[in-house]
Amino acid sequence: MDILNVARQSGMTIVLDARIGQQEYHSVHSSVAALERFAALIEAAKQAETKEQH
Repeated sequence: MDILNVARQSGMTIVLDARIGQQEYHSVHSSVAALERFAALIEAAKQAETKEQH
């Protein structure tokens, strides 16, 4: 799961703060509503993953 992509889909803003070698550091900014959408998307993805395993 690409967590940054899920955050973008939720309406969050992803900011690249730094890149040191191959490591990237990001900040995530959002409203509470976007955070709630993010949590719902993660929960739905986890449920789908669990169903696929059974």
